[in-house]
Amino acid sequence: MRLPFARVGVRARLLLAVLVTVAIALIAMTVAFNLLLAVSLDSDADKRLKTMVHDASAAIVLTDRGPTLPNPTGDIKELGSQVWVFLGDYTFSGPDVDPAIEAAAKALSGQLAQYVDIPEQAVRLYCEPLYDDKGEERLGTIVAGLLMSSYSRTKSIALIGSGALTAVLLIIVGFMGRWVLNAAFRPVAKMTAEAEAWSTADLDRRFEMGEPHDEVTRLAHTLDGLLDRLAASLRREQRFSAEVSHQLRTPVAKIKAEAELALRRERDPEYYQEALASVSHSADQMARTVETLLAAAQEEGSLARGRANAWRVLADVLTSVGVLAAENSVEVMVVPPPRDLHVGVGADIAVQIIQPVVENACRFAAGKVVLSA
Repeated sequence: MRLPFARVGVRARLLLAVLVTVAIALIAMTVAFNLLLAVSLDSDADKRLKTMVHDASAAIVLTDRGPTLPNPTGDIKELGSQVWVFLGDYTFSGPDVDPAIEAAAKALSGQLAQYVDIPEQAVRLYCEPLYDDKGEERLGTIVAGLLMSSYSRTKSIALIGSGALTAVLLIIVGFMGRWVLNAAFRPVAKMTAEAEAWSTADLDRRFEMGEPHDEVTRLAHTLDGLLDRLAASLRREQRFSAEVSHQLRTPVAKIKAEAELALRRERDPEYYQEALASVSHSADQMARTVETLLAAAQEEGSLARGRANAWRVLADVLTSVGVLAAENSVEVMVVPPPRDLHVGVGADIAVQIIQPVVENACRFAAGKVVLSA
């Protein structure tokens, strides 16, 4: 059972694979970027809160009447006035803020150093103990608060911007990938159109894309070689059909002529015997011709080539034309070659090539035909 995806073209599948791969990479980078940005912003906010606490601790002056703090009032939105100082449960100093933030800051009085987020107010708090000059006795707690809305807004803008950039890059990659794939497959489409336009008569048409230097030109070179072999095979078949038609025309005509003459009127038994002998000889000649042509076609299509003795070939030709020579009162002689000669084809093929020439000589010679090699 074939999957629906298998019906999609190669070009579309490659483009889809590229888009999926790039999309996964871009999404992974976008997620990593936003995570790193969030960690960096959180770390920056934590460092800022610690700095505020340390600055407030350094600004407190311890006297006999108790600690004093410059600029004890303010708003949490004002830099430098976002710090509370708690002496036990007593709020020694602090900004004027929302009661929920005030309550959360007061809850940190007496606690160890820690961070607390107030999501409803978008505020982060940090507290540290306040000790005396000797660092032995705990006097109270310093709490710093920071409005996190700007950090959250930065995260949101970064997320939206990186997402939009990812989408734009994916669209650009899609268009670029489609353009590159179209350019890469354009020669293949051209080859397909040319091959569809060629007919069986266009045996010499080739793609002709030059020397192979990439996958497409190597494919064209391979297909050109295949077309060469197919064209050669088709030419052999056409030549074989023409040879069969030419070689069988004479014996078939002789058989038909003998049959028509024998059926035209009553003749004596000797005439019928001679006619049947001629028909049998023509039939044998047809059988030999067919066998020879088949052998020649098989030999032409194979890598191995035949070889035959020239004297033996001439002797076989003499035997095959014996009846025709007797009918025309012609003497056929074979002159032995001075040395052992061979021809570069099989004996049957050589006989089939020479026999028509000798038959014509027997028909038109005055009295003698001499065969020599």
